[in-house]
Amino acid sequence: MTPHSTPQPPARPAAPGARVVVVGATGNVGTSVVRRLAEDPAVDSVLGLARRVPGWRPPKTAWRAVDIEPGGADLVPLFTHADAVIHLAWKFQPTHRPAETWRTNVLGSSRVFDAVAAAKVPALIHASSVGAYSPGPKDRPVDESWPTHGWPQAAYTREKAYLERLLDAYEHTHRDIRVVRMRPGFLFKRESASEQRRIFAGRLLPGRLVRAGLIPAVPDLPGLRFQALHTDDAAAAYVAAVLRPVSGPFNLAAEPPVDARVLAGLLDARSFAMPAAPLRTVLAAAWKLRLVPASPDLFDAVLRLPLMDCSRAREELDWQPSYTAVEALQEFLAGLRDGAGMDTPPLSA
Repeated sequence: MTPHSTPQPPARPAAPGARVVVVGATGNVGTSVVRRLAEDPAVDSVLGLARRVPGWRPPKTAWRAVDIEPGGADLVPLFTHADAVIHLAWKFQPTHRPAETWRTNVLGSSRVFDAVAAAKVPALIHASSVGAYSPGPKDRPVDESWPTHGWPQAAYTREKAYLERLLDAYEHTHRDIRVVRMRPGFLFKRESASEQRRIFAGRLLPGRLVRAGLIPAVPDLPGLRFQALHTDDAAAAYVAAVLRPVSGPFNLAAEPPVDARVLAGLLDARSFAMPAAPLRTVLAAAWKLRLVPASPDLFDAVLRLPLMDCSRAREELDWQPSYTAVEALQEFLAGLRDGAGMDTPPLSA
């Protein structure tokens, strides 16, 4: 199998002075992508779309308040004359109402894809995820040909996998569009700390307590081995995909894989072997009582994610992470302790 789901036409890079639209431009990934685009001399202008306009004002960037859900603004005029559209918009909550996240993540994404075709944009770069992958090995990496059926019980992975199928059909129908699918591991940076704490941990995780010496032990659960990446490094891959004549999926992750021993080292703690079931039971009870926002189904999915081989990104995008996974997590943990954020609605401290 090749990493391309559908034969693609000869791809062409964005022309010098590229005009790029970023959908979902104010979150963890969007702010890093917009910053990288604004700094690149090959990019002439950036149009950032988000539900709410931020106070942040990077150079070469204009903002529009847009809702991508059905009934939202007509996206075609916003995409017309763009050289590439980067689609990052995603709703993680509410996990208790999956129909609501489906409306944004699946139906909204479908509107974005259709508008790209209607506006005749030559390149669509979509934020997929390691979460789109079917359960896989933890002792060896898999390439982009690994099945993308997700973990069906978790809304996040189910929606990411569904969009992979949607793009399979889209590529077959729109052979003149260069489609890129980014599949990064877990993304962290200092400025995303407050947002990610709200989305995944809620009020039960006081950020100031996440420091070396205060957490005595980290449970070593079966399957607890995942890949992480600094968000700025992921953004560099997105910009490279805009400017280079590439298509298809790309795995993105930094070394080393993160397990209980790595987490314990970050927190100056010890690790101890523990079955997953007791912790899942506690998490499920807390989720049902709405004490934590993260679903126990997402916990199940994380323990089943495969490790990814990122050779294709290194070879075709000339991409190499500048941060290790440990450095990305160190920066994120420092941001948690400091209540870090940015002047955008999703990242507000």
